[in-house]
Amino acid sequence: MGVRRASVDRLLEQPSGRGLVAIPLALIVVITVVDIHSPADVHLGPLLVIAPALTASFAGPWLTAAIGVLAVAAQVFIALLHGGLATTNHISQIAALTVLSALVVFVCYVRERRGRQLSRARSVAEAAQRVLLRPPPHRIGPLRVSWLYLAAEDETQIGGDLFAIARAAHPGTRVIIGDVRGKGMAAIGEASVVLSAFREGAHRCATLPELTAVLEESFCLNVEDVSDTRHDPGEHFITALVLDIPDHDAQAQMVNCGHCPPLLVHDHQVTVLHSRRPAPPLGMCSLPASSHRADPFPFETGDILLLYTDGVIEARSPTGAFYPLVERVASFSATSPDALLRNIHDDLLAHVGEQPTDDAALLVIERTASHHLHRPHLE
Repeated sequence: MGVRRASVDRLLEQPSGRGLVAIPLALIVVITVVDIHSPADVHLGPLLVIAPALTASFAGPWLTAAIGVLAVAAQVFIALLHGGLATTNHISQIAALTVLSALVVFVCYVRERRGRQLSRARSVAEAAQRVLLRPPPHRIGPLRVSWLYLAAEDETQIGGDLFAIARAAHPGTRVIIGDVRGKGMAAIGEASVVLSAFREGAHRCATLPELTAVLEESFCLNVEDVSDTRHDPGEHFITALVLDIPDHDAQAQMVNCGHCPPLLVHDHQVTVLHSRRPAPPLGMCSLPASSHRADPFPFETGDILLLYTDGVIEARSPTGAFYPLVERVASFSATSPDALLRNIHDDLLAHVGEQPTDDAALLVIERTASHHLHRPHLE
């Protein structure tokens, strides 16, 4: 009894098959009845192949094979009532239906096996993403954080964009967001080098330029070991934006290494924070570390920072228009990181009309109330 119950459950393992299986069964009954009551020169039995073919669209190979067996049995029943099994025509119909049903089952098996392989690949990619891009905490110090990652390669769920948040030795938070030249699995190694160096250096380095220099040095030392230089012999670099946000000071700092400028939302006004002293992307190993200089900017209680990669602003509509991030953010009435991120995500997909063709990452950071917050004097 236990074996039989297990077999039935396996046949109907897909939830949709429990209701939809009535359709091919009904087709077998209808075709059989109509064929039996049709004239002898009318042969509707070959239409029975529709039943296993239809079953394969919503069920697995076991249920498809069971429906195929029922279809062949119905064809044999029709042959018995219309001249017997010895006629050449009926033998040919039974043989053809058997072969076609077997082919349908085989195709269904291959499709299901391919689906399992893709599922395993996605599981591995998601696990790799959780290790590489560790989800930042929703709260860290006085900051509230939300993030979104859209990979261009749906099978991998991971690409060349990166971000991370870590606590500094002083009461503050270090943030990085970056974009590896290239995308997909080939960029993971380069992203891992920068993220590992950031997580180690965020606590150890006293200043933001020092941390950026450590990232540059680590990437230059390890890029040949992790990059696919054989298939991609060109330049390997990473655009990056590194920030230092103190807990008790309303003035933050950033070093922009060729990355998209962040957006600051203050009193529902959106400001693009262009760097006055931009640095080249990480990977320009011939340049001195002194080229990294920090730019201060005000970041007060209630302000929201929006960090993003170029996959967001370079997303095109069907007519070829780029996504106007600054204008869209200014039009949203969202007052929390989660709400703002949902608005951008929905609006971005509506703008593109499909999955973005490039990796895209967004990081939204809001400063909440902090005691003894020192406000800078702005000129």
